[in-house]
Amino acid sequence: MKTIGLLGGITCESSLVYYKLVNEMTREKLGGHHSAKSVMVSVDFAEIQPLTERGDWDGVLAILLRAARDIERGGADFLVLCANTAHKLAAEIGRGIKIPILHIVDETAREIRKTGLDKVGLLGTRFTMEENFFTGRLREKHGIEALVPEKEERQRIHHVIIDELALGKVDPAAGREIWGIIDGLVANGAQAIILGCTELPLLIKQEQGQIPLFDTTLIHARAAVEYALGN
Repeated sequence: MKTIGLLGGITCESSLVYYKLVNEMTREKLGGHHSAKSVMVSVDFAEIQPLTERGDWDGVLAILLRAARDIERGGADFLVLCANTAHKLAAEIGRGIKIPILHIVDETAREIRKTGLDKVGLLGTRFTMEENFFTGRLREKHGIEALVPEKEERQRIHHVIIDELALGKVDPAAGREIWGIIDGLVANGAQAIILGCTELPLLIKQEQGQIPLFDTTLIHARAAVEYALGN
């Protein structure tokens, strides 16, 4: 069994889910008292969030790269960035460490491709929805087109993620609002929806609607376990 490196704290709410999932999935696969071998370093989101909002990605990189190197020194065989937005810096982090990064976009794309779909809606932080590191990689590497909401809707989703879900607040009214945004994406041709923020599954559940949802937290955690077990 390989040791999973988990870079958490972005945010702690979703990092808790990652840790729970990788251990539950390992036990399901191996049985008995098995759990995942892992090294987690959790950063302080209060240091990172203001840097992202003012566009200081060099500052964010310094924090995440330091954590990634600590994880590598702790004995991890590969790295899982426990946040979609952090993958904006995945290439830079990868150049600063010797262990591989299990990329959330690639793992999500593989799951989408298994269903035969090629046009999806994408929800996440405004960085994930508006910048090229997620939508561009989906398109250029995997041939999947990603639709994003209108600007005001993107701002609303970003607010729900940062100012509510990141603080552990799960408001059903916000969930209904986001489902309305999902309906708009479906009307524009989305065949499924990527929950491209690791906090969104705390609020948006498959059983609440008919459109297929791709939960990046679940997908990423499952891929980490499969990689750790050599599958």
